[in-house]
Amino acid sequence: MAKAKISRDEVIEVLKTVYDPEIPVNIVDLGLIYGLEIREDGKIYILMTLTAPHCPIGDSIAFEIKDKLMQLEGVSDVEVEFTFDPPWTLDRITDEGREVLRTFGFNI
Repeated sequence: MAKAKISRDEVIEVLKTVYDPEIPVNIVDLGLIYGLEIREDGKIYILMTLTAPHCPIGDSIAFEIKDKLMQLEGVSDVEVEFTFDPPWTLDRITDEGREVLRTFGFNI
């Protein structure tokens, strides 16, 4: 039986449900996702960063990503790798993310 084809859009929509607990913006709109690969065998590889190198919630974010993506049909495994090269900056936030931050009173 063939595995279901996983679309990039499906994965992005799931990633948009994962939030940095200290910032009211999802990890996609924060610009934390540096790379996304969906392999033929159903494995998803995500290269991402955090807003700060010593952020203590990295493991919980990785767990949430894995847990949510494993619920998609056809996903066999999820690997989340963290990098800090290049370091995250405010310039990586999408227009949608900036709008959310403004509604919370951030001057960005």
